[in-house]
Amino acid sequence: MTIYNTEKREDIHKNLIIIIDFGSQYTQLIARRVREIGVYCEIKPYTTSLSELVAKTPKAFILSGGPSSINCNQAPDITSEIFNLGIPILGICYGMQLMANKLSGSVNKSEYCEFGYAQLQLIKQCKLFDGIEDHIDDNGLFSLDVWMSHGDLVTAIPKGFNTVAITSSCPHAVIANEELKLYGIQFHPEVTHTKQGMRILERFICDIAKCEKLWNPDLITNDIINNIKRQVGDSKVILGLSGGVDSSVVAALLHKAIGDKLTCIFVDNGLLRLHEGDQVMAMFAKNMGINIIKVDARRIFLDKLANITDPEQKRKIIGNTFIDVFEEQAAKLDGVEFLAQGTIYPDIIESASTSSSSHVIKSHHNVGGLPEHMKLKLVEPIKELFKDEVRKIGLNLGIPYEMVYRHPFPGPGLGVRIIGEVSEEKADILRQVDHIYIEELTKAGWYAKTSQAFAVFLPVKSVGVVGDARRHEYVVALRAVETVDFMTARWAHLPYELLEVISSRIINEVARISRVTYDISSKPPATIEWE
Repeated sequence: MTIYNTEKREDIHKNLIIIIDFGSQYTQLIARRVREIGVYCEIKPYTTSLSELVAKTPKAFILSGGPSSINCNQAPDITSEIFNLGIPILGICYGMQLMANKLSGSVNKSEYCEFGYAQLQLIKQCKLFDGIEDHIDDNGLFSLDVWMSHGDLVTAIPKGFNTVAITSSCPHAVIANEELKLYGIQFHPEVTHTKQGMRILERFICDIAKCEKLWNPDLITNDIINNIKRQVGDSKVILGLSGGVDSSVVAALLHKAIGDKLTCIFVDNGLLRLHEGDQVMAMFAKNMGINIIKVDARRIFLDKLANITDPEQKRKIIGNTFIDVFEEQAAKLDGVEFLAQGTIYPDIIESASTSSSSHVIKSHHNVGGLPEHMKLKLVEPIKELFKDEVRKIGLNLGIPYEMVYRHPFPGPGLGVRIIGEVSEEKADILRQVDHIYIEELTKAGWYAKTSQAFAVFLPVKSVGVVGDARRHEYVVALRAVETVDFMTARWAHLPYELLEVISSRIINEVARISRVTYDISSKPPATIEWE
């Protein structure tokens, strides 16, 4: 466990990269990659005023991709003045096309669209690519394996720019004005399919924009603890502790910052995993010495969810009921002024679009502030972090590996893994199914290989035969995905033999289940959770 010197204060936000979002599904991946390099970044919608952007004194801008065409009416736009600021700019896909268009180049629809792998041939030296290549042919020409996704392309480059690279169907795949530090790339360096993508982004951020690598777990933790102390002071804080990694890390951070001024409230809402309550109490109360109040609210939650089938309604009911429970418990404690939440960056991303070109995917129960009637103030220590950043901080704080790397569990719990109406019977069935599934994944060594795995209760029944008896009972789906950042995910290719063992155990050991299915959808287009 790292010992933190919270008296030492390093401004980890001073080397700021601003990512201007034009509605790309990959914008958050760009942000994640910048953070991985060790530099802080923020995402701003393209509608943000130039004066607001400049006031934040960024070291560089990255212009994201986007689904629109430059030549369409009401295409996302920015002022051309941004290119005269002397601040390095990297335009990616739509961002490159926008840069070319604003500086009097030309962009037209491509005769041959590029979606997927392409080989980028470097035809001119450029600082962005110096020493970075995947292949060298017999003629000494350098090339890179990249990932393309575009229907438009730059057909004439602006004055002062050079064409740095081409592909078989894209005559200006990379353009650059090195004097002004303006770079446009048609491919996506942020996706793992572009093999040298991280090196290219690091070259731009560290060598061209001159950013220091200050964004690391130790400094982030120091900064968060200091911020908690400044925000909370001598006040008391309550935290809804779920046992998941996010709330667990928040509990550890708050305990480090304010000690026994923190009281955690663990709510059994009837929608938890098997044995979860006992595990949470043992971990935090016994091992870490954190004050925890356990509340049995199973009946309250299940009664309020009766006859509710819409997932958004379920989320809101569960979220509001949590807040009601917190308020009731807080009223029993003297001097409580703050409610802490384990909100992380992807929660905010999926609940509210960052630009008018993005789409809200789903709401999260812990996003959007607190009800007007609520007297408590909100503290969200990890709201600017991605999941893997939260995990790294958790390990540094001494939280056991098995807790930190436990698969994510949604705030509404089994409430959004039971499709349709929630009942106590369905929750009990799903708990058993999920426990068998995770037990077998762990035994086979697949739990650590997958990023998230869980069972889903489906609102259908199917015919089955057990022994000599016909059975018309419920169906469950199993879900397992592999992902780095939870913004995109691939379904896990579990062995057939393992799936057979899991299915056999579930049908034989869990009453009222007649059929087991396996979800092979990736994200996108599907989401990881079903609701």
